[in-house]
Amino acid sequence: MFKTLFGLGGPKVDLSQKIKEGAQIIDVRTPDEFRSGHPKGAVNIPLDRLQSQLGKLSKEKPVITCCRSGARSGMAADALKSAGFEVYNGGPWQNVQALLS
Repeated sequence: MFKTLFGLGGPKVDLSQKIKEGAQIIDVRTPDEFRSGHPKGAVNIPLDRLQSQLGKLSKEKPVITCCRSGARSGMAADALKSAGFEVYNGGPWQNVQALLS
């Protein structure tokens, strides 16, 4: 369960390559958390608002979710998969930021 929750299970995907291919980065933390730092180019859609904001995302591009620890981004990834998106849990936002460097 923890592997799935924190994005540690399943096949490994090169998130750097997905970013190069134009993946959308969605930070699902609160606006205050987002303001304290986030991956360059990320869009802030808090987890509790995700369902109502799906129209802002393109199903034509992969989505990478991130948050503080990987828990909320895992829940967001599950919700987006259920809605038909190609989505990857990037885990902590700092990990996603490191992929952009």
